[in-house]
Amino acid sequence: MEFKNLLNVPPTQIRKVWGNATAFITRYQKFWWVDVALLLGLIGLIFGMLKVAGEWTGVHRASVEIDLSPWALPKYTFFSLCRGLLAYILSLLFTFAYGYWAAKDHMAEKVLIPMLDILQSIPVLGFLPGLVLALVAIFPNSNIGLELAAVIMIFTGQVWNMTFSFYQSLRSIPQYLLEAAAVYRFNWWQKAVKLEIPFSGIGLIWNSMMSMAGGWFFLTVTEAFQLGDKDFRLPGLGSYMSVAADKGDNTARVCGIIAMVLMIIFLDQFLWRPLVVWGQKFRVEEGGSEEGMHSWFLDFLNRSQIFQFFQNFFKAKQTVSSQAMPPQDKPADKAALSTQASGKAWVKVFSILAFTSLLGLMVFGAWKIIELFSKVTFDQWKLIVSEALVTLLRVLVAVGLSAVWAIPVGLWIGLSPKLSRISQPFVQVAASFPAPMLFSFVIILMHFAGISLNWGSIALMILGAQWYILFNVMAGAMAIPSDLLEAARMYRITGWQRFWKVYLPGIFPYLVTGMVTSAGGTWNASIVAEYVTDKGQTLTAFGLGSQISIAAANADFPMLAASVVVMSLMVVAFNRLVWKRLYRLAEEKYSLSK
Repeated sequence: MEFKNLLNVPPTQIRKVWGNATAFITRYQKFWWVDVALLLGLIGLIFGMLKVAGEWTGVHRASVEIDLSPWALPKYTFFSLCRGLLAYILSLLFTFAYGYWAAKDHMAEKVLIPMLDILQSIPVLGFLPGLVLALVAIFPNSNIGLELAAVIMIFTGQVWNMTFSFYQSLRSIPQYLLEAAAVYRFNWWQKAVKLEIPFSGIGLIWNSMMSMAGGWFFLTVTEAFQLGDKDFRLPGLGSYMSVAADKGDNTARVCGIIAMVLMIIFLDQFLWRPLVVWGQKFRVEEGGSEEGMHSWFLDFLNRSQIFQFFQNFFKAKQTVSSQAMPPQDKPADKAALSTQASGKAWVKVFSILAFTSLLGLMVFGAWKIIELFSKVTFDQWKLIVSEALVTLLRVLVAVGLSAVWAIPVGLWIGLSPKLSRISQPFVQVAASFPAPMLFSFVIILMHFAGISLNWGSIALMILGAQWYILFNVMAGAMAIPSDLLEAARMYRITGWQRFWKVYLPGIFPYLVTGMVTSAGGTWNASIVAEYVTDKGQTLTAFGLGSQISIAAANADFPMLAASVVVMSLMVVAFNRLVWKRLYRLAEEKYSLSK
């Protein structure tokens, strides 16, 4: 019956349907393979996530045997990659929440920013023992607790420079842009998505790359953690490299390094490079033309009909839901003012409640720490303070030496889109590669040169400190408005004069953020730079970092707590005396709105 009805269809309608089908095929046949490749990639990702979920929900084992075969590396690398990406998502959510809170609530800001200084100065081993024991106790029969602990530990190595960058960007928004948002009556959501997040986009993207590098830096610590006689090892690339170093298996080390490099290149090409290119639309400038940046993967996505469908769908939804009001030409009515005041009152109440809860947690934590302090002797306190001063000197030398080369190189790369496109993958690989994986080779060179770890630890610290400055300088150079660069060329400002008058003021807010996070990262790196284990041998340097590592290895919680608190106090004191003044200088003198 249906076949007979089909025969009765008029020929004109059949030709019309055939013409539409032919046009569709002609239009999309060129790029059909793009959608097929995208679908296959999504299917592979789903299967991989199911494998990770199975690992998380598996039965908790007292110890994990790490297979040093090269064939086990793809699985271990994927596990580490998933932990890093989950930690990054957590870091991004924390950055938006904490950064907005600190920038918008001036009362809370006085506590939140110093607290951020303290948190970034606490080394991974300061968080790790208590967190691992607590989460393993909560999830005693599965790996969820241990996996969550690893993700949170990677998070503590990622989040701080992202939060500092976002907070600094919010404080540096030009006044004329804020006035334009007020004139067009943006609500808080429109102001966030149309002004604040886009304005902070470039710095946040580059600091995100640096954040992933910070997370990978302690990969061997978070995945191969041991507390006393307890083994909390997880299958992953970090534990693979840790076991390879303990057994002196150079073949496994080389294979692990290759796997790490391939993973970093994968992230650079499929995540960071597209984000950097996409973020160029957020540059603050009035005119000028610069060479465009490109990403082959972003071009690939733009050719996908599936991707374009969802892109157009979300654009349409955003257009309907986030229309700005016309400019104010008359006072708002009383109902609108009442609604706006009510919204601000609820935000204020929530902020006060959150601030009070935060203070309560701080008081509770201080009370618990004081209980541990009662077990630390006076001679131990003197030893910790002297070790802290030595480590402080190493940190300042490492940050200073890093800035000497990172500032000119960062400007050179950031000011040239072509050079940035060529060098970014190499810089990303170098910055993201976990420096502790290279410590064995550096120690061999130090041994031949006759350099002790007391001095050589500075070189190990530089391996982790330099990239914070380089990435922030590159982001600052890319954010310099083109019209300023054109004005410098027109007025023939060259050489050192251009550096002091144009480049340094343009990158100064980013440079301060880079040096603050570099110093915090260097303090954190001291725990692995001053205490190095290789082929069953342990080398230590006199310093606070080695003291923290020794206390964690021996499960000496009083000494661990005392060392972490002294390190935090040193960092906060230096930040208040030096970095805060530089931040104020960046806001008052070198902001684009001044």
